[in-house]
Amino acid sequence: MNGEDPPERPEYISSIINGLERYNPEAVGTLESYLQEQCEQKYCDCNANRTLLKLYQLNPDRLKDEVVTNILVKAMTQFPSAQFSLALHLINPSSAASGELHEALNKLRALNSQLEGSQYAGFWADIDGDDLCADLIADIAGFEDLIRHRIVMLISLAFREVQLSHLESWLGLSTDATTKFVTEVCGWSVDGEGNVKIPPNPDNEAKKAEIREDVSVDMFSRVLRRSWEETV
Repeated sequence: MNGEDPPERPEYISSIINGLERYNPEAVGTLESYLQEQCEQKYCDCNANRTLLKLYQLNPDRLKDEVVTNILVKAMTQFPSAQFSLALHLINPSSAASGELHEALNKLRALNSQLEGSQYAGFWADIDGDDLCADLIADIAGFEDLIRHRIVMLISLAFREVQLSHLESWLGLSTDATTKFVTEVCGWSVDGEGNVKIPPNPDNEAKKAEIREDVSVDMFSRVLRRSWEETV
């Protein structure tokens, strides 16, 4: 769910991140290739990617800006979670103090903040209207769809019905594309009035809350006695 230990992880990567090889500078190339595989095949291994960032900390001469930004973009697809922040705090401050990497990190922080804050319309506006954003997500296959899948997952936890017009802005799609996405991908339905019906699940079903307070005779008698004493 949060990309910490994906089932796609090969055994040779497990041996690196769980053994002494995690401190070997020669493991950098292997982990970089594994990151490229993640970018191409639409899964995420945040644990392995943090191992790569730690190796960059120990070997700053090996750091590659595009690898760092790809790690952060992949971590962003796991929202809402701490994965982005965990990766961000492993980046050497001196390496990100200025230049192109500094600008890229500021942009990625802003995008992740929008996702974490459910400011989806603003997120899509930046993605569609900013050349730097386009460059940052270029290596991540299916980035937009990965984000949309996370958004609809969160929507399904909170709503049973939502207006199609709201989903258009939240998913950054046209009316027709939104309708197709929610019906074909999500399995939801759209009625004639433009309302999207979301099937019930354990999280979006209304639950009857039962509040029970046990009051003993002794407690009740103390209340009466105190009231009597105050009036005397």
